[in-house]
Amino acid sequence: MENIWAILDNYITKISLPRIGIIDIIEILLISVFVYQFMLWIKNTRAYTLMKGILVVVAFIFIAYIFEMNTILWIVQKLGSVLIMAILVIFQPELRKVLEQLGEKKYIASLIPFDSGKEIKERFTDKTISEIARACFDMGEVKTGALIVIEGDIILSEYERTGIMIDSLVSSQLIINIFEHNTPLHDGAVIVRNNRIVAATCYLPLSDNMALSKQLGTRHRAGVGISEVSDSLTIIVSEETGKVSTALGGKLNRNVSMEELKSELRILQNKTTIETSKFKLWKGRLKHDQKTVK
Repeated sequence: MENIWAILDNYITKISLPRIGIIDIIEILLISVFVYQFMLWIKNTRAYTLMKGILVVVAFIFIAYIFEMNTILWIVQKLGSVLIMAILVIFQPELRKVLEQLGEKKYIASLIPFDSGKEIKERFTDKTISEIARACFDMGEVKTGALIVIEGDIILSEYERTGIMIDSLVSSQLIINIFEHNTPLHDGAVIVRNNRIVAATCYLPLSDNMALSKQLGTRHRAGVGISEVSDSLTIIVSEETGKVSTALGGKLNRNVSMEELKSELRILQNKTTIETSKFKLWKGRLKHDQKTVK
């Protein structure tokens, strides 16, 4: 027993803990912020789907390494530099977007909160849901074809750039006017982000799903196609029948009613109420709040 304690005492005395200074703490904080922003970038772009594919490839290489599949390992080694270049090319739109956001984002405002109380967190408002639903069924009555993409967590910047920028609040009148026959913006898709129409006449990828009905045209295939590569909800108004359909996760739901459409939009809205307890750092605002309470 004494020998065990002697060995432990000898081992513990040799352990030297590193000194942690202010610079070390700053480095840890900076790395934490970088990792957090990187994870947000992965979550909010198509990079998340691509990353899952890369992880599958890495797992395959790891299995080849365990079982000593030398031929596969030799091929991977020779193609290593090419794979790195391929990843940079694949992620080029996302990398460009994150560098643009780096100059636009207000990090101080996001790190230092200025309000307190209850906060309603939602992707878009109930008014936006009503305006979109009303526009779709008004267009359906007169058989005006329409293709509306409601953006989810994955940002659709690469498809947004194929169209014409609008950046306007969502309104049924504006949507109807965009898809009116023989107008400059009627051909293509409209992309809605939060409570704004960001672009019109956008080109979308067509689905190659052979299970889709041959009676469906390009508009429906484009609606399903964008839902296959993103988490968006696509609303399609048929020009031939006036029926309203939705596409989500690569699945087409045909002939939906207004209540069904609103229900799907509410799911995407993801409306929640959260309690907040934040510091108020603006003296002027604090005084204004006190006067309001009085």
